[in-house]
Amino acid sequence: MVERSMSSFWKWTLVLFVLASIILNVVLVGLRSGRAPKCSARRVHPLRREHDERSRAFADLTRDEYLQVQQYLLGQKDLDISTNQITKPADNFLFLIDLSLPRKADALAYLDHNGADPVREATAVIFHGKLSCVKEYVVGPLPDPTYHRDVTQERYRTELPITARTVTIGEYKLLFAFLEGVFNGLATLMKESFDVGPGKNLNAFEQMPRGVQSGDRKTWISFFRDVAGMYIHPVGLEVLVDHQSLNASAWTVQRLLYNGQYFSSVEELRREYAAGSVEKIVYKESPGHGSLKPRTRPLQVGPQQYEAEGKRYSISRNHVVYLDWSFAFGLSALTGMRVFDVRFRGERVLYELSVQEAMSVYGSVTPGMILTKFLDSSIGIGRFAHELVRGVDCPYGATYVDTYRYIDVPGPVRFRNSICVFELNTGQPLRRHFSDFFHHGYGGLVNSALVLRTITAIGNYDYMWDFRFYQSGSVEATVRATGYIASSYPQAGGLRHGHRVAEDTLGNLHTHFIHFKVDLDVLGVKNYFQTKDMEYVNVSLPWMPGRSAMVPQLVERQLATEQEAALRYDTKTPRYLHIASNQTNRWGHQRSYRLQVFSSPGDPLPESQPEERAMSWARFKVAITKHKDLEQTSSSLYSQNDIWSPAVDFSKYIEDNESIEDEDLVAWVTTGFLHIPHAEDIPNTVTVGNGGGVLIRPHNYFDEDPSIHSADAVYIAPGSEDSCDNNRMACLAQEACSPVLEPFSYHGFQGVMKFEDSD
Repeated sequence: MVERSMSSFWKWTLVLFVLASIILNVVLVGLRSGRAPKCSARRVHPLRREHDERSRAFADLTRDEYLQVQQYLLGQKDLDISTNQITKPADNFLFLIDLSLPRKADALAYLDHNGADPVREATAVIFHGKLSCVKEYVVGPLPDPTYHRDVTQERYRTELPITARTVTIGEYKLLFAFLEGVFNGLATLMKESFDVGPGKNLNAFEQMPRGVQSGDRKTWISFFRDVAGMYIHPVGLEVLVDHQSLNASAWTVQRLLYNGQYFSSVEELRREYAAGSVEKIVYKESPGHGSLKPRTRPLQVGPQQYEAEGKRYSISRNHVVYLDWSFAFGLSALTGMRVFDVRFRGERVLYELSVQEAMSVYGSVTPGMILTKFLDSSIGIGRFAHELVRGVDCPYGATYVDTYRYIDVPGPVRFRNSICVFELNTGQPLRRHFSDFFHHGYGGLVNSALVLRTITAIGNYDYMWDFRFYQSGSVEATVRATGYIASSYPQAGGLRHGHRVAEDTLGNLHTHFIHFKVDLDVLGVKNYFQTKDMEYVNVSLPWMPGRSAMVPQLVERQLATEQEAALRYDTKTPRYLHIASNQTNRWGHQRSYRLQVFSSPGDPLPESQPEERAMSWARFKVAITKHKDLEQTSSSLYSQNDIWSPAVDFSKYIEDNESIEDEDLVAWVTTGFLHIPHAEDIPNTVTVGNGGGVLIRPHNYFDEDPSIHSADAVYIAPGSEDSCDNNRMACLAQEACSPVLEPFSYHGFQGVMKFEDSD
């Protein structure tokens, strides 16, 4: 009886299990059937353009090429170089290897006339401590280099003193050790004022330039708490270090500032502090206002972008094709993002569009900022392009590209996902019209654009660099700033130079000037620079004798020389600026591209100041010069540390006042913004409203708006509201799909600056 009961139990248990399985499967099938299918990971429609392998002429150096150049130079015994990161200033150090761009004429012959592949070469920068100079060498051909030549005089027409060099990891290590000795001499003050002791330190932030005249290497160093967002935690201690000597044992402290009072030596400060002759700073715990950790628990994911029918762009090595666009791209360790051979519908519009410089001038009463003028390309703008965070820095589904760089390192470093490319739906129409009168209908086109982006975190500031390519044939170069403001400890008179933004924190007023190079080739290299604007003229009314009216009239000019075309920020600038060809469109107007600059920078440094020559490009909203291969950049690696005798003085480019009529022209564009820090900059400056850029847009280049041929266009006529024929939006709900996403990962901390000994 017991056995029969047990048998029945197992039988019914099995039946119930089978029924439960059937019900569960039915439910799962129902759930799955309600889900949208996965979007196509593959491209549904063919590309309009083909990749061009000739883009390799502009490709950044590969890891193997960096190593080939390094090994070749190490084999040159006369150079006697080291690649150790902690090489001392008195020795010879291989600081930089970067692509040496081909001559433009050679590149165009190769791209347009089946000419020879330009010789691939690299530039190497060696800090010759043993010779007390800096030299640049061209190394080639790549791969497998066999020669090097000194091009310093050719490029700069001067010798480069060793004091013009960038501070290296090796020199920083010596500086940190030197400052440790300073702190040891002030042990009581450091403990009572800043809680510095075993395992507890302050962080340093440097003033630049390093002195007041050529040859100086005397740096005011401000100190900040070793907490998140250190830049907005000043402590009120600043030290002037003379580190001009290549022998660190000869370095000295020249001045100190403690709580607004100056001292001539460490001994004087220690003595006066012990005697109670100074107003002491009393340590308090930090309120933690610099942390970027979320203060609210994330509850949901925000809106995301994805491609319903696969990506409409393609990347092959360093070449991109997107709808009617194609271009080559790269990332210079010094100047940052750049593109070459930019074509729309097969016609070259731009030979080069590149970042040149990011410069800031600060106001303060404290020495750590009173002289500060940062020229970021001297540190390396592209050098600090770290991994972009998926879904935050760029859309989650963007394409991410790795880069390699060799600057102040023992070997080439890979920076994963440091460039992103994505198609952006801007959330607004590029054009549209609803016809309410007579001929009813709606026509519109979504504003989708391709974005090439990198973000560089240079010290306290993060700059987001975008190049956008629109279906209207326009290209836009923009920068937006975020990160932390630089701050100083409040003292008398400080409010003339900024606002209090947190406890014991003054946000210092500063400018942001950004320089772009825009080498437009409008239907070739024989171009003109023209301006257009309006003026009111008094016009007699032909149907009413004796009556007149003020009527706007078109004013057009063609500028003939470089000095005429150097348009200063302190003068009124015509609102339409054009690089024009000698060809006309169907309507008889010269085909051209317009430069539309949008920014509101602060005032440039007065020309009377000796440092201004290193930033003379900031005088001009736009300057037009005749193309020269030896005028490749508007600034240089050496501008920051020899700001008084700069290796590159942009104003020299226009001094010879050459003709710019029927010539190969380059436009140099200055943009940016004035930043008066405010409470909302704590903890972080936001990108909204903090930036500038230039829009490069067709003007009579076409016979009509080229986007009229876009397959994205929508047209709705009365009675066709539900038709998909000219309106894919009408069928979007039926074709909905869910995105195919890559798993989240992040490796950005692998490329940060480290001050330990290299292996």
